[in-house]
Amino acid sequence: MTDEDRSADLPPSDLDPGLRRGRGKDAPDAPAEAPPDPVGGRIRRSWRTSGKRFGVGRRADAPAYAALDLGTNNCRLLIAQPTPRSFRVVDGYSRIVRLGEAVSRTGRLGEDAIERTLEALLQCRDRIENHNVKASRLIATEACRAAVNAEEFLGRVREEIGFALEIVDHRTEAELAVTGCADLVDRQATGVLLFDIGGGSSELAWLDFRGGRPRNRGKMAAAIRSWWSLPVGVVSIAEQFGGHHVTPESFELMVAHVGNRLSQLRGREKLARAVRTQHMHLVGTSGTVTTLAGLHLGLERYDRSRVDGLWMQDTQIAEATQTLLGMSFSSRVANACIGRDRADLVIPGCAILEAIRRQWPCDRIRVADRGLREGILISLMAEDRVWNRGNGARRRRRPRPSPAGPDG
Repeated sequence: MTDEDRSADLPPSDLDPGLRRGRGKDAPDAPAEAPPDPVGGRIRRSWRTSGKRFGVGRRADAPAYAALDLGTNNCRLLIAQPTPRSFRVVDGYSRIVRLGEAVSRTGRLGEDAIERTLEALLQCRDRIENHNVKASRLIATEACRAAVNAEEFLGRVREEIGFALEIVDHRTEAELAVTGCADLVDRQATGVLLFDIGGGSSELAWLDFRGGRPRNRGKMAAAIRSWWSLPVGVVSIAEQFGGHHVTPESFELMVAHVGNRLSQLRGREKLARAVRTQHMHLVGTSGTVTTLAGLHLGLERYDRSRVDGLWMQDTQIAEATQTLLGMSFSSRVANACIGRDRADLVIPGCAILEAIRRQWPCDRIRVADRGLREGILISLMAEDRVWNRGNGARRRRRPRPSPAGPDG
């Protein structure tokens, strides 16, 4: 996927205070109608047009694919149409909802967090309905995996929004992240350690290419040799150690906590030997890594086109981390690459990254402002064979010239 084929997420619009879920905006007192057929899982909708396939064009009415990732901290949506070699984003949405707020302590999704999330999902539903979506996959991750009242929450989502959210397991989450970041892997690398620092958990995947690498863009997860899920994320670390006023000592406590978790992983020594002896690099997909990239570049305003795919040396990661540790909470709030909603979470994220870097030190890391949603889109499009030469309008072959006769 190239940057030209993927536009940045559109900024979320403000919610109308009078808008009620499942009811018309202009008729707040009207009886609630039956909820629409649930959308989610792997939904397919028929689409026909004069015998032509849906294709990889850029027509406004061309069918699109939708991917929603509801995590511990964020609710994100991408809607895209396939292009000849990738896809083009036609709509997007991202909002921090903190669905997993306090789940690490209470084991339950809180009512305020549920309300914030339902409002964000309403916005996502409206965007999906505004496009000719052929297929969609709407997933939920760690917060819903961990909460005892997750099924109750999913029921409300189905009833009030019309979405059938799919709670994916850790392995599926890791595989989708790998698929979404496949284009960022160095073609000369013999292996990669990809990590996704989330709100409630962090996923790691070791890709081993010594036996070859998958050719199909939707099959990169087949190269996973080992994967791990850590029960630590930026929200859970911040709730345990604090994220507003972090001292060097408290930062080291965070790193030690994560490092202890890493030391218990089976196969970590084999990965450490591979990192030392092979041509490997890291790929990081998370707000933590993109924030460090923005600080490294000195961006006055976050610019995805400059961050996604950026190569950083390990020393540059260390310098950006130290810069962040030296910033006060108010300075983090004022920084355009961080902002108020993430000012208390970015240093806990750096602690997770620091522990990973100490466990498996690599000279280079590639920054990914992409992940699960892109992985879902690529998987859905690959299932529909949109990039296969034989699926769709066949290339016209020029007639081969007849062999020349004796008269030339």
